Formats: sequence, C-alpha cells, structure tokens
Amino acid sequence: MAGLVLRNDKCWHLRMRVPRQYRPIEKRGEITRSLKTGCRKEALVRMPAAEAIVLADLDARLAVGAARKDHDTELFSAAVAMAATRGAQYKPAVDVAQEPLEQILSRLDQIGSKDGPEVAKAMLGGVEAPSLMLSELVAEIERISSHDNRFKSEEQMRLWRNPRLRAVTNLTTALGEDRPVLSIDAAAARRHKQWWQERRAKEDQSHETANKDFSNMGSMLARYYDSLDFPDPAQPYSRISIVDKHAPKKRKAEIPVAWIRDRWLKPGAFDGLEPEARDVLLISLETGCRQSEIYNLPPAGIVLDAPVPHIEIAFETGPHRREVKNVASLRQMPLVGLALAAARRHPNGFPKYRGKSSYSAEVNGFLRDNGLVPPKGYTAGGLRHTWESRWKMQDLPSDDRAEMMGHSVGAARNREVYGDPMSLVRKRVLMLRVAFEVPEHLA
Repeated sequence: MAGLVLRNDKCWHLRMRVPRQYRPIEKRGEITRSLKTGCRKEALVRMPAAEAIVLADLDARLAVGAARKDHDTELFSAAVAMAATRGAQYKPAVDVAQEPLEQILSRLDQIGSKDGPEVAKAMLGGVEAPSLMLSELVAEIERISSHDNRFKSEEQMRLWRNPRLRAVTNLTTALGEDRPVLSIDAAAARRHKQWWQERRAKEDQSHETANKDFSNMGSMLARYYDSLDFPDPAQPYSRISIVDKHAPKKRKAEIPVAWIRDRWLKPGAFDGLEPEARDVLLISLETGCRQSEIYNLPPAGIVLDAPVPHIEIAFETGPHRREVKNVASLRQMPLVGLALAAARRHPNGFPKYRGKSSYSAEVNGFLRDNGLVPPKGYTAGGLRHTWESRWKMQDLPSDDRAEMMGHSVGAARNREVYGDPMSLVRKRVLMLRVAFEVPEHLA
C-alpha cells in the first residue's frame, strides 16, 4: 500500500508499506521518498514512478541476498541491477576512481545511511566481474537460454550446441589459450578472423562457414552480457565477416517434374528404400513441407478423419517435443494424392526417423545410388524448390505461395497482413491442381 504524506518542509512524500517478501532485506516497516513538490496534484502524478523505483531497488537488494555467494555471475548481475535502480551504471572500482569528482560524490549520495554494504559495493564497483572462461561459455548460454530453447528436442539441442562449441574451439585455437569471456575484445575477434582467412587459404573452407562462427560468437557474447544487465563495451564481432566475391550464392537445385514422373513413379523405383523414408519423400513431394517437418510429426499431427485430411505443423511438448523453425512455419497442410496415400500407410507418423538426423543421408544416398536424381548436387531437399516452381506455373501469387510453404506472408507482401489465413478447403482446391496422378502401386 502506498500513499502521500506532507512533511514539515511542506513537501509531499511517498509513504509505502514494505511488502512481506522484502522483509529479509528491509527491516523498516515503511519507506518514504521525497517527491520534491509542494503541489499535491503534481505529487499524485509523480507517485507511481517513485513507487516503481523503490520496488526496483528492493528487488535488486533481494537478488543480491538470493545470489549464491560462490556464483560470481549472479552476484555481478545483481550489483549491476542495484546500481541501475540508483540511476548509475555499474563500473569496476578502478573505473569509478577515474570518474570526475562530481560523479563520484553523486554515487556516494545515493548510498543511504540505512543501506547495507551490498549497496555501497554496487555503487562503488566493489563486486568482482565474473571469471567465466571461454570453455564454459556454451554451457552458460544454454543455461540462461533454457526458456528460449524449451521446445527443442534432444536432437535439436545437439544441433544448436555443436556449432557454438565449434566457434568457441576455433576462437580458442586462434588465441592460443582459454580466456575469460569478459576479456574478449575487438583484437580477439580480429585474430579469429585472421585464423579463418589462413585456414581458408590452405583448405577448401567456405566463407559462409567462417561467418557462422563469427555470428555464433557475437550472439553468445551479446546474450551473456545481456544476462548480466551489463552493456557489451566492445561488441567485438559487430564488424567481423569475410566476403568472397567469387563465391556463387548457393541454392538447392530443384528436381524436374518430368524426372519425378518418369523415374520416381514407375513400379519398383523405390524397392530397397525403407517404407517410412519413401513415404516421407512422397508427402514432401505433394505438400512442399520441409523433410524434418514431416518425419518429426507426432501421431496427433496426422489427421486423417477430418473433412479435409491434413498434417499439422506445430510446436510440440512432451515426449515428441520439437521446435518449429519459426512462427510462420506453423500451419496445416492438406493431404492429397501421393501424400494422402502415404499418410494412410503411416497414421501414427514415422518413428524410425522422429527426433533423429538420419533421414536426409539415407534417402539422398538411395536416390543417388539408384539414379533417381540428376547428377551433381541434386538432393531430396530440392523438392521444396520444385513445389514452388509448380505453383509459379499456375500463376499463384507469391504471398499465397509463402503461406503454403510456411514463409512470412508479411515479408512476401512487404506490408501488414490483414484477413484470415487460407482455409484448408482453399488449400486443398489449389493443391489438387498440381497433384501427381497416383499410380496403382503407390495408392
């Protein structure tokens, strides 16, 4: 409860009762703060902001009390937050000592006579910066990003973790040693870039691979500083990248429709291929979905008893937990033609491949070994490109193609999106226009 009280100096003050949860760090039953005005109407306007500042300060002090004494990251983050509630940026003591005298005195003024030593340490830089090493960075980022990654399966977490571990390993190799994370500056990032340039001169390494390293390191450092509520003073990777003007932009080659019709749909074409892999391929062919969106479907994601049989691509929790690429990818796709026949053979999904990464190598190896894709660079992943080309031939607008393929409609239109999403009935009508005829042996 908070209210106003007029003091003898004819100045209005905020008076608020200390909530129960703050009693461990605040012994006073009430807290008062000057609102620096003798006008009651103005005091009422200023009161909510003053109350918010008091509560933020209490929260920061509570965080200090809750921080484990052996966990320097928690202590440092709490000190940064506490300094912010007093209108100051946390700085190490050596940096505070270099401030102008007026600023130092201002910091001292913010330390009340009844404040504990933790406030003085926060205002005067008495809390040591975390000693987290580069070798520990990925584990720490995984810890503080646990909510962001809450939908990822174990396999997705492995794929999330590995490139970050690789980036740290490469940076450590470039530096010749493990280092504290907070010591990584622009010079370290430049050494990382130089290491990659030398490696590319000796090995057949893509500049895109190097840039992924830089991107992962930059994002991890930014995330770590953000977790401390501390601005990254160097932003070392902000201008680090490698440009190769001679490298063509990579794009998956689309498998020609005639090739599919003449080779894939003839009897015996898929003899020897795991039936689940074959039918994931056929659903991808007729829906344009990403392969992982299909083989990771939970049993409930295949809906055959609806007026329009379909698959539902959604964030999953529980035993089939999985993160979908982005919000635009959340969609329902009708099952028609070859896809409907394939789904009926696997109404509970594809357990052989669900939650794993073996599908792509297995199916692409089979297609290459059996002459089912053109030579040099064609893979099953090109089916999404084939699918869009089939729609281009039907003059389907780009924003409708985006919606069907799980891309951002707003980006396709370059404006705000209005109206309801395309219905399953409408999608089915469109998909039947380009569906392959189902041969008897695949029906």
